[in-house]
Amino acid sequence: MFWNKEIETMPDEKIKELQLNRLQQTVEYVFKNVPFYKKQLVDRDLKAEDIQKLEDTEKIPFTTKEDLRKNYPYGLFAQPMDNIVRIHSSSGTTGKPVVVGYTEQDLENWTSCVSRLIAAAGGKKGDVAQVAFGYGMFTGGFGLHYGLENMGISVIPASSGNSERQIMMMEDFGTTILISTPSYALFLSEVAEDMGIDPRDLDVELGLFGGEGHTEEMRHEIEQRWDMMVTENYGLSEVVGPGVSGECSAQQGLHINEDHFYPEIVDPDTGETLPPGERGELVLTTLTKEGIPVLRYRTRDITYLKPEPCSCGRTTRRMHKVMGRADDMLIVKGVNVFPSQIESVLVEMEHIGPHYQIVVHRDGYMDDLEVRVEMASSDILDQYRALKEIEEKIRKKLRSVLNIDVEVKLVEPRTLDRTTGKADRVIDLRDETGEK
Repeated sequence: MFWNKEIETMPDEKIKELQLNRLQQTVEYVFKNVPFYKKQLVDRDLKAEDIQKLEDTEKIPFTTKEDLRKNYPYGLFAQPMDNIVRIHSSSGTTGKPVVVGYTEQDLENWTSCVSRLIAAAGGKKGDVAQVAFGYGMFTGGFGLHYGLENMGISVIPASSGNSERQIMMMEDFGTTILISTPSYALFLSEVAEDMGIDPRDLDVELGLFGGEGHTEEMRHEIEQRWDMMVTENYGLSEVVGPGVSGECSAQQGLHINEDHFYPEIVDPDTGETLPPGERGELVLTTLTKEGIPVLRYRTRDITYLKPEPCSCGRTTRRMHKVMGRADDMLIVKGVNVFPSQIESVLVEMEHIGPHYQIVVHRDGYMDDLEVRVEMASSDILDQYRALKEIEEKIRKKLRSVLNIDVEVKLVEPRTLDRTTGKADRVIDLRDETGEK
C-alpha cells in the first residue's frame, strides 16, 4: 500500500532534481534566517548558487549535536516564535537538551512522512494502534500518533509504563498495531505470560518499533513471541522525530523520505563522503523544514545506503538497519565492539533469554568485558555442569565474533533491569578519563 505513490515511486533522476532544488532553497533560507549558518557559509565563501549538484553538499560544514546545545534553546530557529506551534526536546541527560521547533507546515510534513512509513509497513484504516511511547517532550509518541490518525487508524494513546494495563487494553480494545521500543515489546510479552495470557493469542499483527535499534535475531525473537510482523522506523528529534525512514513489509531496509531529507554516508573519523554501499555514519540534511532546518547533521548512527529499488515498488533509497552508534562503540583491548554484535550472538543461543547487559571495567591498565545474560527459565539453574557448558559456548562464539576474550555471567530470569523506553544495555565502569 502506498500513501503518496507519486513520490514513493518517483524515478531516481526526478528525485535528485527535486532534492537539488530544495537543497538550494534550504541553503538560501538558512543564510537569511539563521545567524549560525550564515557565519558558517560566509566563512567558507559559500552561497546557494554554489550548490550546482547534490555532491556539492560536501562543501557545507557539518552540524553536530553540540552545535544545537550551544545554541540552546532557540538559537538555530529560522522562524520567530509567533510561527512556532510545537516545541520538542531531547532528554538532556548528558547536558543541555536539544530543542526543536515546528511550524504548522512542519507538522503537516511530519505527519505525512509518518503516514507513508506506516502504510509501507502494512498499517491501514480499520487497524487499532496502541502507542506505548511516552507523550512528553520525546517526539516518538506524538509523531506516530498524528501519522496514524492521519490515515484514519484508531489510536490508543497508552503512553509508556503500567505494563499490565497495556496488556489489558490490547485484550479489551483489540489492538492490532503495537508502537514501542523493541525491548519494551519483549518485556510486554513477559508481562502477558505472567498474567496467564499467551501474546500470540492477542490480535496484535504488526509492530512499528523505533527509539532504539534491534538485530535481525531480535526481530525474529519478537515475531515468534507475539506472532506479529516486526518493522523498524527511524528518526531523531534533531531532524524531525520518527518519519525519516521506515521498513516496508519486505523488511529489506528502511525507505528514506528523500523528498524531505537528503542522506549521506561519511567516514565517522575523517568526515569523508563514502561511495554507495559502504558502511559509515549517516548524515542528514533537511529539505523542507521551516522551524529549525539543519544542514549535514551528523547522526552518529552507523549504516549504509541501498540504492537499488525495493521489491515493494518504491524507488526511494533505503538505509540498512542501524548497526550501532559511532559514540556508543566500545574500544576494548584495542578492538571496536558494538553491542549489536553481542546481541546477534546471544539471541541465537538455546536456554538464553533476550535480555542482557554489557559491563566494561578496568583492571590496572587492562580493560575487561563482561556480558551478563539472563536464562530463559530457571529449570537448569541448579545444574552446574550444564550452566558451565552454556557459558563456555557463549564465550567461544563471542570470541570468534569479537576477537577478544569475554567473561560470561549467567543470571536468573527477570533479574536484569527492564525499561519502558530505550534499553540501557551498556555499563562502562572505567574511570571518566578512560577511553571508550
